[in-house]
This record gives sequence, C-alpha cells and structure tokens, in this order.
Amino acid sequence: MNVIIAGAGEVGGHAAEVLTEGGHNVTVIDTSPERLRQLNDRLDVRGLVGNCAHYDVLCEAGAANCGLMLAATAIDELNMLSAALAKAAGAAKTIVRAHHTANFKLQGTPQAARLGIDQIFCPEHMTSLAIARTLRNPGAIAIEEFGKGQVAIQGVKVQAGMPAVGHKLTDLELPPSVRIATIEREGGAFIADANSAIAEGDIVTLFGHTKRFESAKKLFNKGRVKHLNVVIMGDTSTAVWLCRALKSRIFSVRLFVSQHKRAEETSAKLERVTVLEADPTDPVVFAEEKIDAADVFVAVTADDERNILACAQAKTKGVKTSIAVIQRSTYVHLMPHVGIDHAFSPRSVAVRAMLKLIEDDPIRSLATFAEGIAEVYEIRATTGASALGVALRRIRLPQQTMVASIQRGDDVRVPGAEDTILADDRVLVIGPRGIDPDLRKLFVAK
Repeated sequence: MNVIIAGAGEVGGHAAEVLTEGGHNVTVIDTSPERLRQLNDRLDVRGLVGNCAHYDVLCEAGAANCGLMLAATAIDELNMLSAALAKAAGAAKTIVRAHHTANFKLQGTPQAARLGIDQIFCPEHMTSLAIARTLRNPGAIAIEEFGKGQVAIQGVKVQAGMPAVGHKLTDLELPPSVRIATIEREGGAFIADANSAIAEGDIVTLFGHTKRFESAKKLFNKGRVKHLNVVIMGDTSTAVWLCRALKSRIFSVRLFVSQHKRAEETSAKLERVTVLEADPTDPVVFAEEKIDAADVFVAVTADDERNILACAQAKTKGVKTSIAVIQRSTYVHLMPHVGIDHAFSPRSVAVRAMLKLIEDDPIRSLATFAEGIAEVYEIRATTGASALGVALRRIRLPQQTMVASIQRGDDVRVPGAEDTILADDRVLVIGPRGIDPDLRKLFVAK
C-alpha cells in the first residue's frame, strides 16, 4: 500500500518505521530537510520537503494513488487540513493525530466525515488510559480492553471461601453482561462450558462490560481496590488527560505544574484535583508536601530525562510506585534498571492503535490468553453474510466459541441468545486458535 505520512517527528517517524517493515511504500512530508535526512539514513522511505497542507505538495507525494494518509504533525489544524486535502486529492483513508480535546472529540462525527477524516487518534489520551488501567488494576492478570474501552477481558485468581468455589458455571449468578471464557489450573487451561466447576486457586478469565467487572469479581476474589494517593508532575496534555482518567473516589490526585498561568488554567479545567505551582523534585517541596508518602508518582513532562530522574528520585525517597512517560521509546526497556516500575511511550501506544485502524481484513486476532489456547477475534460483519439477522442461539459457531460483544456504532454490549448481528457490526468472538476460516464463512460474504 502507498502511504503518506505528514510529519517526521516521534509519532510520524515511528509509524514510518513500522509501516516500511510491513512492506508498505512510505512517503514522509516535513518542512525540515534535516529530519528527513535522519529518517532516510535508517529507513527506506521517500522524503519530501514541503508543507503538508499545500495541495500541490500532497499531489507530488502521490495522494491520488494513496491507500492511507497519516497526518501526525504537532499542530492539530495542520493535520486536519492536510488530511482533508489529501482525501480531496484521492487518498483512500485518512488518519489524523489530535492533541487538543475539542479536536479529538470530532472522532466519528458527521463534521469529521464532511472534512474527509476517517479516524482521529490522540497519543496523549491513549497513554493516559493505559496508565489509568495500570493503577486501577495493579494486580490484574492480562487485562485487555476492547470496543472503545467498554468491554474487558481479565484473569482473576479464585480465593478460598469465595462464593464461586465448588460451583458449576450454570449455578453462578454472574451479572448479565459478564461471562467466563477460560479456566486455568494446575495441569493446564481449558475453555469453560456450562458444566465447568470452579476450584480454589483457579484463574478464571472473565469478559464483559467494564462497568460490571467489580461486582463479578466479588464471586472469585475478595480483594478491594485501595485508595491511592497519586502525584503527577507535568503541565502537558497527557497530564490533563490522566487527571481526567483518574476521576474516581479511589484516587487523590495532586498535579504539580511549573508556570502560574498554566496552574490557573489547569485548575479551572479539573475537578477533584489539587493543582500546585511547584517543582516536586525540589527537596524542600518534596518534604513539605510529603510526597514520600504517595502511593504513585507519575512524571509526564515533555522532557524524557527529567521524567526519568524525577521518578528515580521519588522511588529512592520512598514512593511505592513510579511511572515515567517517555517520548523516545528506545529508553523504555531501560526503566527497570533504574528502579522505575512502569514506562509508557505515547508514540508506541499510538502506532499500535493506528496499525489496528488500517488493517482491512474483516477478521483479525486481537489477543491470545490462557496459555495460548484461546484467542479474541474481531470481525467486521459484511453485507450478505449467512449469519446476519439470525439469533445467536441458532448460529452454528465453531465448538468452544462464544460471542463476547457486539459493537454497533457507539453502542457496545454483551449479547444474549436472542440478539442478532447486522452488517457493519464489529463482533468480538472468543474461541480456540485457528477458527478464522469458520468465522469467515459465517460473518463475511463471499
């Protein structure tokens, strides 16, 4: 596929690397000859010096025969304009990077469609959600989220004396939107059925609506989410997104910013967050604010080295968990060696999500779990497929296979036996490995 990338920065450069490795023909547009030279030194891409918002530059880059245009500069308006012009020139699909909330909220709206923008993604938003998931589920086993975060799959260890122990699945009163997919115990893992019994020490894989998970987990594990004291350092958009993602009574959040104006602006935006104009790495501030008693310290400034040093300092002074946001993903693997518990790279998070967006095959595997015996498949049902409009109980699915969720537009739900699948629905199916051909026969028209 011919791909045009606007912007040779961290996200655009990493996307170019991943896409060229995937066999795509990539052209990168940037106003900086030096950035393009550095990219050409390590990748087999075509570099084009110019303004990506100029129609003639996009035409020279090959927009008329372009399968994908990724607009990934640091300026939202530039990204949106270049994507709109590329679509007008003939690009088949356009994906836009957004930094600001107002622009990100255009995702999936008629306004974005009229501009010719197919997808909008925000690396900072994605990174904040990934950090929030880590904090909400510190002991989670293989947690995954799908369907715009409304459906989750998570492993839960069964403790002694819990209500589920000794009962078959048919006897368990699970919330209506939660199911059990697999059971792991000594001797192996298997896909659960109605007669499977739960034993102490099992790891059961639950899937279902994220809002119902906590009530479902109480049948298997009595662990409670403790209240967390979180300190965030940075006045970036990632910091703001993270504060919003932690809007829950289980979190007490303090945000440290460096500028007075930014402190006032951020404080006005965020509820239930204490915003302080101070440097938490200053020993006096660290002591006065008792940051050593914090459960979590998160560094999300725009400076990688400062984030690393701040997290390392917080960890050595007593903070239980430290998390650094690192723009250069080459640093990420080094974090455990300097005592930092978690590191997140926005560019890596964004490019992984982007690759999911550009895959055209109506059936793809999203995740493997339970020692590899089960997979999560995402299916885009196509017009004319044999299983459309048929109640799920009447569809002859492959053995040990279940429909985990159906997404129709923005609505995502865990279906019942009488639900049906329609064209363009996105369907999550859990089942054994290698059932792709059978699923294709049911949900994809020939």
